[in-house]
Amino acid sequence: SVLSWMEQKAVSILWSLLALGVKGIYLGPVAPAWVNDDIMAVLTKEFDIRLISEPKRDIDEALGATIAL
Repeated sequence: SVLSWMEQKAVSILWSLLALGVKGIYLGPVAPAWVNDDIMAVLTKEFDIRLISEPKRDIDEALGATIAL
């Protein structure tokens, strides 16, 4: 899942997805203002949430492809 922070309701959508047990969410294009390094570390560890990066890399990761660096 990819969640964009273009609207204020994105926070409630994120918490709803987490309450439903959805993991592996990509956030972007930038982290919301309320997410600091400590909060991001917890979200990443507990819910596999990550910031979006390069489109091809994100798509490959979301689809489970092996990425050659």
